[in-house]
Amino acid sequence: MANDPVQKTLITCAITGNLTKPEQSPYLPITPQQIADSALEAAEAGAAIAHIHVRDPATGRPSMEIELYREVMDRIRARNRNRDLIINLTTGPGGRFVPSDEDPKVAGPGTTLMLPERRVEHIEILRPDICTLDLNTMNSGGEVVINTPRNVRKMAARMKAARVLPEIELFDSGDCHLARDMFADGSLEGPGLFSLVLGVKYGFSATPETMFYARSLLPPGAIWSGFGIGRAEFPMVAQAYLLGGHVRVGMEDNLYMSRGVLAKTNAELVAHAAGILRSLGAPIATSREARAMLKLS
Repeated sequence: MANDPVQKTLITCAITGNLTKPEQSPYLPITPQQIADSALEAAEAGAAIAHIHVRDPATGRPSMEIELYREVMDRIRARNRNRDLIINLTTGPGGRFVPSDEDPKVAGPGTTLMLPERRVEHIEILRPDICTLDLNTMNSGGEVVINTPRNVRKMAARMKAARVLPEIELFDSGDCHLARDMFADGSLEGPGLFSLVLGVKYGFSATPETMFYARSLLPPGAIWSGFGIGRAEFPMVAQAYLLGGHVRVGMEDNLYMSRGVLAKTNAELVAHAAGILRSLGAPIATSREARAMLKLS
């Protein structure tokens, strides 16, 4: 069931992520200036929301440094003076566990587990428009991502106190059931903003059938987007719209315009997604219209 033609479709651009490696593409934004510039270019191409991770400018590795987030936000706001572009900061880093070879209950190199309060500290200080709340506990390659119900409730409570809208990221069906429990007990407030993440190995597969099923698990009235990882990115743009959802693209999820052709900017990915949507008759929301849809100030 396609979106109501009166309702416009939101495009989110995920600028850099934390798993994509700089050696995979020379075009990946790394520094705060590059990330901010890329977000603004994506907005010009049609993105209403910029989803932000930050990286160590010297190494390109993922970071949770509050001052890096602050610099990115300040740079965006300095040039986006009417504050229309919606800023969505991640809280995903800090949930990865890598068991050591000697003792699987001991954390090995690559483990990032940290207190849930630390994972939302930048949200409480910087107060973005939106922040992500990952509900997944799952295998991720040879590692494990751990987001326990107790910890995600702690994070949700701090987001609510900071008056920041959580975007609830769902990687598999169990995440959807946890979300519904959190709405039922008041940890989250409805109808909710959701992202269906498709194509991560051992999670939701990037197929029309899976997206249809995942959508059926959302609470009534939910606002949702669906997106695919890697080569599934653009097919899932069309699929999400046809099922009544919004869309996401960006270098966090996919580095290629087509097979073997690297995207040089996030704006290229957004422009291509916008073209797909327009070819299906989808009107695309501006940032100001998106703010109204999401009831953001």
